[in-house]
Amino acid sequence: MKKIIMVLLMGMFSLVIFSQEKKSKNKQVSFKVTGNCEMCEKKIEKAAFSIKGVKSADWKNDEQNIFLIIDETKCSTLDVANAIAKAGYDSELVKADDEDYDNLHGCCQYKRD
Repeated sequence: MKKIIMVLLMGMFSLVIFSQEKKSKNKQVSFKVTGNCEMCEKKIEKAAFSIKGVKSADWKNDEQNIFLIIDETKCSTLDVANAIAKAGYDSELVKADDEDYDNLHGCCQYKRD
């Protein structure tokens, strides 16, 4: 009986260990971020790089997307989206507060939904 219980416990323990998602140190992610100009590009990328664990950030105005390489052990996609929203830019993940949006330069104030 002890052997059966031990085998069941070992099986459950193994299942828990293997079911956890392994975090990548070089995960490539992208999401939509709204902006207008080169100044927006600099501010969006600067906001992304302000988060520890962001290795690469490249915002494309023509696609309205930011392409990131992040260390998931140090940050998440949502952390980066929150930093970008705090800089005044809406993304598909997080909307910027009106106050942060109003602080954008006139040419950077994009049309909001």
